[in-house]
Amino acid sequence: MNPPLPVVWFKPVLSLPKPDPRYEAPLYKTSERAGTLSTTGHSTNFVLPVLIPSNMHSEFWIVRGTALLTQITD
Repeated sequence: MNPPLPVVWFKPVLSLPKPDPRYEAPLYKTSERAGTLSTTGHSTNFVLPVLIPSNMHSEFWIVRGTALLTQITD
């Protein structure tokens, strides 16, 4: 199941509210959700975390494997 995500506005801020009610969804380049580790120790497939407004706790989304993808493989 790959529903499209609406347009996202990336707004830089200096600090986040504590506790932050949003889910920190990982954004990946491909649906593999894995990549090789670069020299900096980061996955080459991971782009950045995206904060998504939600009334559910983070665990709800983590258990379901919720992530964002820049491209979908058929």
